[in-house]
Amino acid sequence: MASASLQFFAFILALFGAFGDIAATLLPNWKVNADVGSNIITAITQMQGLWMDCTWYSTGMFSCTLKYSILSLPVYIQAARTTMVLSCILSAFGICITTVGMKCTKLGGDIGSKNHACFAGGVCFILAGIFGLIPTCWYTREIISSFLDQTIPESSKHEPGGAVYTGFISAGFLLIAGVIFCSSCFKRQQGAWIYPPKQHHFPSTEQESNAGYNLKDYV
Repeated sequence: MASASLQFFAFILALFGAFGDIAATLLPNWKVNADVGSNIITAITQMQGLWMDCTWYSTGMFSCTLKYSILSLPVYIQAARTTMVLSCILSAFGICITTVGMKCTKLGGDIGSKNHACFAGGVCFILAGIFGLIPTCWYTREIISSFLDQTIPESSKHEPGGAVYTGFISAGFLLIAGVIFCSSCFKRQQGAWIYPPKQHHFPSTEQESNAGYNLKDYV
């Protein structure tokens, strides 16, 4: 019962991580730059994401421009696109596989098959967390390095946006869920290997039955 509840808790964490991963991939606020200027009424907030750049005005106007050219983008944005998409795909695979292999579900066949499915789903979650953590760390490093660069003007400097923090938290959820799934399956398999099921033998009963059968033959 404890392992089933622990797996269910890990599955909820994986769901939050997968949804957060998808949201971080699509959100345009990976980098944010607020330019107030001389008048607060004409304040502009510039946001840059993996797929589009958006500008929000204090008057309520909002405009976005898609990044059509892939080769013109910096290397860290291209890498972030690839790894975040892979993270979303792996997390989706992990959810499908662990749904079959969880102890609280009636899918997946016997206990051994369910354990293998849970372990495979946990590996998918761990890989999804790693692929989600790499672009967020790299993107944050680029933001901080350009922010501390004295040659870049203040108007061109950015700060990490909400999508970066969402990516960090989602990657943490996926890593925790993957570790829980893998460790629970490993402990169960290790316990079965150390303590094999006992086989009960009844030699005395078999001998008595054979002896009775022989006595009947001689009567």
